[in-house]
Amino acid sequence: MQRLLNKFIELCKWPVALYMLFSLPAFVQSFHYFKISTIPNMAMIGGFLGFFIIRGFMDQDSKSMMEIAAHEMTHAFFAFLTLHKVKSLRVNPDNDGGAMSFEGPSNWLIIISPYFFPLFGMCVMLGISIYTHYFSSNFILNLIMGFFIGYHIDAVTSQIHDKQTDLPKVSYKFCWLFLPGANLWSIGSMAAFNSRGWDGFWMYQKLISMLNDKNISMVKYYLSQIF
Repeated sequence: MQRLLNKFIELCKWPVALYMLFSLPAFVQSFHYFKISTIPNMAMIGGFLGFFIIRGFMDQDSKSMMEIAAHEMTHAFFAFLTLHKVKSLRVNPDNDGGAMSFEGPSNWLIIISPYFFPLFGMCVMLGISIYTHYFSSNFILNLIMGFFIGYHIDAVTSQIHDKQTDLPKVSYKFCWLFLPGANLWSIGSMAAFNSRGWDGFWMYQKLISMLNDKNISMVKYYLSQIF
């Protein structure tokens, strides 16, 4: 089953990358649909800015350890999702890297996952869902969501560099096609969740689909005018 799933994931690699490239205009356009003046979104922006203020006071070793741990945990999470048994996970004592091992062959989703998927952000979303099931939502939750959106952006940008060993494994061409759109999708999904919970998350996915259809129609119209 694991090998079959790996083969399916590998077959999806380039179609998914092309979809992310094709959807890039829709991801950018989607941010115009967020109402910044609402209390949840204002609080989210406050949390986002708060992260970068706090980051300036953080000890570099603590920051590195947190990023490396999140990086390896994200690898492990996607290994688990794709039916691999995770054997070990560690952060080097000097915080210069880490390692995660699992049984069976790897796939591009496991390799690239820390560079687009907000694992901590997803945990926050699940935590907020549980909290709001019993208690009323409040702007503190929006501050926390904004904080982890800031963390995701900072972690991704700090990890993408020419010395990173993961990126060549999936090819730089794939990274250029996939990562910009995938990260905008992650950020947009978290921002939509901040506005309306899981209903907002699913509304955002429908919005992207609608914008893609609209952009296709626009391209078809301009092509018909030319030809």
